[in-house]
Amino acid sequence: MTLIDYLNQLQAAAPTPVPNPGSGEAPPGVGVKILTVLRWVAYLATTACVGGVLYTAAKMAISHRRGDDTNVSQLGWVFAACVLIGSASSLVSALI
Repeated sequence: MTLIDYLNQLQAAAPTPVPNPGSGEAPPGVGVKILTVLRWVAYLATTACVGGVLYTAAKMAISHRRGDDTNVSQLGWVFAACVLIGSASSLVSALI
């Protein structure tokens, strides 16, 4: 008996089949509320990204005036966060 045959016998003998969690379904009346919350979170995250770019740009302008250019890496991290926030839905869809 091979391993595949053994696993098929176990599956056939199981009293209840294991559900496929790949495509879940929201409970009635909850799906719209969850989407609203996710839209709020996406809006706040986008606002934080814009604020982060503006704050970093202001720090870079002040530092450049003083002769220091150490905030360029901070701008890179802000841009990386922007890319992650912008592609969050696609990343999660690819992983599921």
